[in-house]
Amino acid sequence: MAAEQGDHTTHWREQGACVRNDPDLFFPIGNGGLTHIQIAEAKAVCRRCPVMDQCLAWAMNVEQVEGIWGGKTEGERRLMRRRDGAEQHLGAMRVTSMPHARS
Repeated sequence: MAAEQGDHTTHWREQGACVRNDPDLFFPIGNGGLTHIQIAEAKAVCRRCPVMDQCLAWAMNVEQVEGIWGGKTEGERRLMRRRDGAEQHLGAMRVTSMPHARS
C-alpha cells in the first residue's frame, strides 16, 4: 500500500521476480529434503531478480525473520547480522583502544 501512496522505498517490490511466483515458495516450512528443494527453487528466482540487492537490504533493515529475501534464508541473514555486529564491535574496540596522543 505504501507504494500506491508514492513511497519510493518499497516500489522495488513491484519489480521483483517473485511477484510472478506463489508467495509460499519463499516461506518454506520444515527441514526435510523437500524444504531444501523449495529453498533452492526460491533462491533460483532471486538470482535472476533485478532488485535482489534492494530486497536483501530491506529484509536486513527491518530485521525480517521469516522467509527468503534477497536470495538469503532466515539463517543466512541471521549469520550476516551477527557477522556485521561483530565487525562493528571490533571496529569500536580498535577506536577506543588506540593510545591517545600526548601533547
